[in-house]
Amino acid sequence: MKKKKLYKRLLILLVLIYATFTLVNQQKVLNQYSKTSKELNKQIEDEKVYNKELIAEKDNVNSEEFIEQMAREKLDMYYPNEKVYLDKGM
Repeated sequence: MKKKKLYKRLLILLVLIYATFTLVNQQKVLNQYSKTSKELNKQIEDEKVYNKELIAEKDNVNSEEFIEQMAREKLDMYYPNEKVYLDKGM
């Protein structure tokens, strides 16, 4: 009879240890998922902002100001009587 009680207590103790170990491991996994989720949500928000900037730039691409700016920056084109100063100090 005492052996049965001892085995029963030992079995309960082992089940409790296993349950505790499992819960701790699951909590670690949940914390990692939560962290990953927050990082991905931040990345999604950053990409949404970048997407809005690209849409604004796409809408602006046919404007005269944009065309003039690109001609100046990319093609080094200027108006005929315009004076251009270059800073050689850099």
